[in-house]
Amino acid sequence: MQNATEKILKVAESAARQAGDIIINKKGSSSFSEKGDNNLVTEADYAAQETIIKIISEQYPDHSFIAEENDLTANINEPDLWVIDPLDGTNNYAHQIPHFSVSIAYARFGQVKAGVVFDPERGELFSAAESMGTTLNGKKITVSRALSLQEAIVATGFYYDRGVMMRKTLSSIEKLFAENIHGIRRFGSAALDLCWVACGRFDAYFEYKLAVWDFAAGLLIVNEAGGNCTDQQGNPLTLSSSGIVVSNSILHRELLNIVGWDRDNLL
Repeated sequence: MQNATEKILKVAESAARQAGDIIINKKGSSSFSEKGDNNLVTEADYAAQETIIKIISEQYPDHSFIAEENDLTANINEPDLWVIDPLDGTNNYAHQIPHFSVSIAYARFGQVKAGVVFDPERGELFSAAESMGTTLNGKKITVSRALSLQEAIVATGFYYDRGVMMRKTLSSIEKLFAENIHGIRRFGSAALDLCWVACGRFDAYFEYKLAVWDFAAGLLIVNEAGGNCTDQQGNPLTLSSSGIVVSNSILHRELLNIVGWDRDNLL
């Protein structure tokens, strides 16, 4: 018999797939505008978010939402909270770069219980529920077994700020190359970066500022696949965090020693 969390996960999966269909159907014809410096939004963002909220609200009319568009900003400690990024990687999408995703998380009192990230270009659905593991299109996945940074591909991202955080990110990349890592990747969808750590394509990932909708689903997806998610000081990642350091767990301390950052001391 399906339990409550399994039902929530199925609703999230359905919403993510339907939002993905909208995004693909609007690709190439969805106009965009800037909502901040270098931060784009498209018609597809709004249409996908509206569909996701409608699908969830039909099943759970009393639940709350935090979503990237339309200023939906509930308290992160709500008893039943959905955290939604309808189109993660909008800048890629607007420039017709086929790397973007839909991210949906469900949380109770600040703890993520279910998470889904859908890549509509590849047809890949990453799903996780608390204590139930992580799947990719229904098959269990786990993080990589890389034993050192010398064996690792590391992903990163840049916030829209072109100041201190950008320079710190570039400095950390330089230090990682000095460790003779296999390579750095910057693809532009934080939700997919997290999922690619979860399935072993990346061994680690870091970014110094993200919004909660960028990582809420991916946090659980990585943890349930055996990975480790912390902030840049090494504290457990929570919905109130901003910086993020993620690894296959084996590499975590080594990675933090290089990319860790007490941001308050630098700004």
